[in-house]
Amino acid sequence: MTDTADKSGRATTPNGTAEVRAAVEAYWAAAGARDWDAFAVTLADDVVYDLPQSRERIRGKERYLRFNQEYPGDWHVRIEQLVADGEGRQAAARTLVTAGTERMQAIHFFTFDAEMRIATVTDFWPEAYEPPAGREHLIERY
Repeated sequence: MTDTADKSGRATTPNGTAEVRAAVEAYWAAAGARDWDAFAVTLADDVVYDLPQSRERIRGKERYLRFNQEYPGDWHVRIEQLVADGEGRQAAARTLVTAGTERMQAIHFFTFDAEMRIATVTDFWPEAYEPPAGREHLIERY
């Protein structure tokens, strides 16, 4: 892939929107399949995951992988809307999440590093909540 530069001098990729969309789709497909090796490939080593409703932050690929591997329940995510910037650096997705009979929508914001790996994820769920016990070893509270 050949990089170019935008007006600010930042590197951009040709067809960045398509690449970002494909990266987010791969992220959710791997998570839904519980294919943690494929999921890990989508993430930057220093990925930061934020959950504003519970004031939790997870830093680093290994912790974020473990958080997802240990997450309880049988949940499934369907992307309902996905938008990406033309520079190939950001995306937002609206998803429908099902867990048993519960259905909820969520909004997710992603940023990407130069290798098109996910550098940050911020998830917004329908309402604020206190984090469940058992993941203190993975998170920071803010």
